[in-house]
Amino acid sequence: MKLIFFSHPDFLNHQSMPRFTRMLAEGMKERGHEVSVWSPRPKAFKLAPTSGLKKYFGYIDQFYFFPKSVRKRLKALDDEVLFVFSDQALGPWVPLVENRINVIHCHDFLAQQSAKSEIPNQKTGILGSFYQYLIHKGYTRGSNFISVSQKTQNDLHRFLAKIPASSSVVYNGLNQAFAPGDKTRLLSKLHKLISLDLSEGFLLHVGGNQWYKNRIGVIEIYNAWRDLDSKSFPLLLIGHEPDELLKNAAKHSPYASSIYFWTTASDEAVKWSYACAQLLIYPSLAEGFGWPIAEAMASGCPVITTGEAPMTEVGGLAARYIPRRPDQQDRILKWAEESSKAITEILDLDASSRKQLIEQGIRNAKRFDTREALDQIENIYQTLVTNYKA
Repeated sequence: MKLIFFSHPDFLNHQSMPRFTRMLAEGMKERGHEVSVWSPRPKAFKLAPTSGLKKYFGYIDQFYFFPKSVRKRLKALDDEVLFVFSDQALGPWVPLVENRINVIHCHDFLAQQSAKSEIPNQKTGILGSFYQYLIHKGYTRGSNFISVSQKTQNDLHRFLAKIPASSSVVYNGLNQAFAPGDKTRLLSKLHKLISLDLSEGFLLHVGGNQWYKNRIGVIEIYNAWRDLDSKSFPLLLIGHEPDELLKNAAKHSPYASSIYFWTTASDEAVKWSYACAQLLIYPSLAEGFGWPIAEAMASGCPVITTGEAPMTEVGGLAARYIPRRPDQQDRILKWAEESSKAITEILDLDASSRKQLIEQGIRNAKRFDTREALDQIENIYQTLVTNYKA
């Protein structure tokens, strides 16, 4: 097959989507297919007079220069090329190839929901809403879709004006090797990196500052657990630099001296942290998939997460589930107290029961195998091309 992947531009410094595109492109190359990746180049972006204007100058590259170059390049291609959009957020480019074979990978529709005022307390500005309108207008011109979870597929179908020609669910494969390790050795490595004594144990959260990651909820659960339990494991939050709300939540915690943010952890250090933590607290309000759930389980780390899809799709029977954090302020304290009981439940397991839980998690995480995911995706790609030829 001849495959052309549309990808987010490198100059936007996205992390997960370029990584996903590389996984697809490299996986298809290994399988013998002819692969190219198309994305905007930073022509106008480089000319922005201030850093604050770079984003807007980047739009010129994405919506003027790039479409112009695509139209020119299309003239040299035959009709049997499959165009792959690695993210439905690339929707504005779909009309460029809507009359050719194309498929769109869908991750989550949270931004779309926010723009349509479907998410309480999450407002999208005028420009953001217009951008989401363009994205929606674009991806609805596609015919074939691959979603990372059943939840994402359900949202997709709700946003489409008609039933798509094809729509499949392929769970993400772990794009790195996660596995249990020698805790003594790995804790020593962590200590050298962050100068924290974590040898007695620690609780972990991995995630960014997106509202749906609910990092404030992590601290609320931690506070409630410390209030009710005699144990005093520290809390380590790995991810982006905390925003002001999160900093204040940690600063005003009665246990502030036990809450640590690690913003420079390498991929390797994240793996070590998973393998050493007592458990992962992951109370997301929403997700497209929920990578850390599978990553932690594959590393031998028990998981506490929200009992709603797609977290339940990823955690299966191996996770401990808590309710979604309520929107009403007067209910949050009770939610945190109830949720904190899941921490105590896991920490109080005897050695045999904890081993059983860990093994259950490792077995569950094997569902998210990259090679199997790529095999499924390749079969979908091949079917689309074969049907077109027919």
